Amino acid sequence: MIDPELLLQGYRLGVFPMAMEDGAIEWFSPDPRAILPLEDFHVPHALRRLLRKKVFETKIDNRFSKVIEACAARDGTWINREIIESYTRLHELGYAHSVEAWASGKSASRTDSSRGELAGGLYGVVIGGAVFGGSMFHRVTDASKVALVALVEHLRARKFALLDTQWLTPHLQQFGGIEISRNHYLRLLRSAVELPRKFSAD
Repeated sequence: MIDPELLLQGYRLGVFPMAMEDGAIEWFSPDPRAILPLEDFHVPHALRRLLRKKVFETKIDNRFSKVIEACAARDGTWINREIIESYTRLHELGYAHSVEAWASGKSASRTDSSRGELAGGLYGVVIGGAVFGGSMFHRVTDASKVALVALVEHLRARKFALLDTQWLTPHLQQFGGIEISRNHYLRLLRSAVELPRKFSAD
């Protein structure tokens, strides 16, 4: 397991760990770095319609271990057992959190067997006013997107300053994700981690 303080210090300095195929842990600091600007977050029209139907119920920190295990359960994953144990420890210490989308059964397209089940979600690390996205998964179409919208709404309400997504993907671009230089990112990071913010769902 990665020492929790080492892991947190890495994030404060702009680096994060990933497991390689051989099990070795390596640290990364991409340049450019991808972020999701909270003030410019965009919800695609089709997703807005889905949100109005309330097909999913979102929860925070309800099943962190199930979320990270699901994120790890796919081909080419960078999440091995050491990563799972390390972030689970951060969760126990109050630094890692999950946002989950649960099938509510309010849509005829959902089978009875899927109602009330974990449909998708994401997890990340929180330090001050900065959130560092870890990974996301879905078992039902659009469930991870719903969890992301819930996360952003949660962060906006609590005046967080930075949502780091590490690398930019087409999936994140549709929400307004952008790339910035590492130097720019580090400047944003230094001020964000010092902000007195609480992620608690209370």
